[in-house]
Amino acid sequence: MTASMNRRALFSLAGVAGIGLAVAACSSGGDGDDTGGGRSSDGSKRPTKAASPTAKTLSPAQVPLAGGVTVTVTGSGLAAVKGVTVGGVAARDVQASATTVTFTAPHQAMYTAGDADVALFTDTVEPSPSANRSSDGNGSAANDGQTGATQDGATATPTPTAAPVPDASDAVATTSLAYAALTDVDRQLAYAMRYWEDYNLTEYGTMNPIGGDCANYVSQTLIARGWEQRSDWYNRAAGAEHSATWTYCPTMDPWLSANAAEFGLTRRSLDERDKVKVGDIVFYDWNDNDSPDHTTIVSEVFTEPDGTIRIKSASHNQDGPYRDLDEMITVQHPGGTAWFHTFDA
Repeated sequence: MTASMNRRALFSLAGVAGIGLAVAACSSGGDGDDTGGGRSSDGSKRPTKAASPTAKTLSPAQVPLAGGVTVTVTGSGLAAVKGVTVGGVAARDVQASATTVTFTAPHQAMYTAGDADVALFTDTVEPSPSANRSSDGNGSAANDGQTGATQDGATATPTPTAAPVPDASDAVATTSLAYAALTDVDRQLAYAMRYWEDYNLTEYGTMNPIGGDCANYVSQTLIARGWEQRSDWYNRAAGAEHSATWTYCPTMDPWLSANAAEFGLTRRSLDERDKVKVGDIVFYDWNDNDSPDHTTIVSEVFTEPDGTIRIKSASHNQDGPYRDLDEMITVQHPGGTAWFHTFDA
């Protein structure tokens, strides 16, 4: 009798234990969050879900208007990022890892201070120079330089040719940075972009009625850069009094060369365009007779995929923010040439 009871008890315990094991097995293999992997009903391991890209911090949070500095975005799930835009302009040198994305900040499209959205994409975003105004078109050659053109007659209509960039709403992660006028070049280009179309008549007047305003405009940008008027280079009483070195290309060019050491300038040929930077001065000779006819301020320098260095500049006569140097000396003025006065620092 005792032996029979013991056998029945053992069978009962085994049954209870078996149910418990079954319950435990169901709990460990049930349908839960896939992020841990888990197993499917056929016993195979479920794939781990990738974490959604997140941008947590950005450094530096403030960059110059002229860009050119390396920015690092820190976050998670960033390894798939291949393209970045800042304020709608594609960034260069994009590199990504699981926790960081680095890129070279582009210049602010019109050199204006303010916040800009930083958008991260899983597709490559091709850099599109001058996303705001990439070219001023061919325009009328008669309005360039010392021709007596008026302001209204000298304005060319910009023809945007920049490649489209993806909308920030399609980004996998976003953050923002601030553009600020942090350098002399920033202040120079901010001035150039503010007054390329709306002349600063109150302070400097216009020289269009007496031959052209290009040198007057370039001189103004140098003041914004930090230069000071002096006895041999000046514009007073809204242009009523001015020196030829300030307003006349054939006089301004040799004056810059004569004072190059004092100003920290180097005169460079057209073949030395790899030394040219934003803020440098360009002189143009339309008929290649060693006397300049026009001058501008460099507003953008970039390298094409084929290695061509492209230089664009802001000017009066024609009025424009991003005029292409090669277009000017081949299309607008075939046979023309150009040279530079570059800043050493």
